[in-house]
Amino acid sequence: MTKQSLLKISKSRLEGVITLNGAKNSALKLLTASLLTEETVTLANYPSSLLDAKVHVGMLEALGKSCDLVSNKEIIIKENNKLGTRLIWDGRSIRNTLLMLGAMVARFGEAKVPLPGGCKLGERKYEIHVMLLEKLGAHIWEEGDYLCAETSNKRLQGADIYLPIRSTGATENAVLASSLAQGTTNIWGPHVRPEIFDLINMLNAMGANIKVFGQERIEVQGVDHLSGVKHSVMPDNMEAITWLAAAVITKGDIEIVDFPYDDLQVVMANLKSSGAKFYRGDNSLLVRGGTCYPLEISTGPHPGINSDVQPILAAWAAQARGESRIVDLRFPGRYGYAEEMKKMGLNYQINGDMLKIDGKGGKLNGAKVKALDLRAGIALTLCGLSAEGETIIYDAWQIGRGYVDLIPKLKSLGAACSGEIKEP
Repeated sequence: MTKQSLLKISKSRLEGVITLNGAKNSALKLLTASLLTEETVTLANYPSSLLDAKVHVGMLEALGKSCDLVSNKEIIIKENNKLGTRLIWDGRSIRNTLLMLGAMVARFGEAKVPLPGGCKLGERKYEIHVMLLEKLGAHIWEEGDYLCAETSNKRLQGADIYLPIRSTGATENAVLASSLAQGTTNIWGPHVRPEIFDLINMLNAMGANIKVFGQERIEVQGVDHLSGVKHSVMPDNMEAITWLAAAVITKGDIEIVDFPYDDLQVVMANLKSSGAKFYRGDNSLLVRGGTCYPLEISTGPHPGINSDVQPILAAWAAQARGESRIVDLRFPGRYGYAEEMKKMGLNYQINGDMLKIDGKGGKLNGAKVKALDLRAGIALTLCGLSAEGETIIYDAWQIGRGYVDLIPKLKSLGAACSGEIKEP
């Protein structure tokens, strides 16, 4: 194991001020949207150091886009030459290639991208993406490790798309692909969440005609052309919840600037009833520690608790005294991190779709553990902040996929940590 993939962390009390970065789950989709236009797209509040963002920028450049960082928080994307439609890529793949496929076939009538990568959260297949693109008139097939799409008349056709589950990625792909389709598309049963609104707001500023009718449907009137835009990436919900949990778990005191309170009301209500002490400021959330109590939560579509949050809540439950129950109906195979937490002393059981955690008041011990995915990695980090002795997290590059400057931020809050989080 290389040094670059290690994070060492010891018991610490966190105190200070943190400003949230742009959201990973939004920024990647906004990068994809730049494929829908030949004009310049500028993203402010852009989380440039995220490993997944760097991979995505590399993919855009491989297709022919030029991507210039003005600062660590702004990127300018231009198209100086004819863009390619075949993304030949031998680096790490990300799940966003599915959205790149939809955007490129919408604009050019053809596309070829690597099969998706990202976190392996149970069964995350891509049949739903194939279905929605076929509904819009594309022919989809596999060629080795690549997924290909083509239209017969060089333009997708508007259609009624009925999503079998409220999938964020499928909703995003349907919105991207239909924005340049001919005619009207209705996306029934979408997953309407803050990142979707961020994408739609940017597309509408580019000239798209997209309307949201709650969780019932999204209506897209296809247009012939999209223009350039300057757009600011929304603050990261997941980073916000992470620092909130970190403050309570370490009995610390953290002010979280740009906290997206309105987007997180359900999870906030659960955490407040489970022992968190926080106060809403004009543009921030003040977390004055508290005590982790047992919790019972089930993940679900927005405004419910996002599946990404549940590993963080498992770290919370490990600090509580008593039994907590977590049900993830979206990705029931996403409890692998509990076995890593067991190495630190966690008692748990998995009964069907339910994870039961028998908390002993946070009596965890430092251990050598592995970040199985992005959110599992940050959950282990939270456990390490409260465990006796040193915790060493291997494959810590997974955390860098979604958290900007994690180690410097932890150190600024007084954490005892070291290591480097870089692409392996």
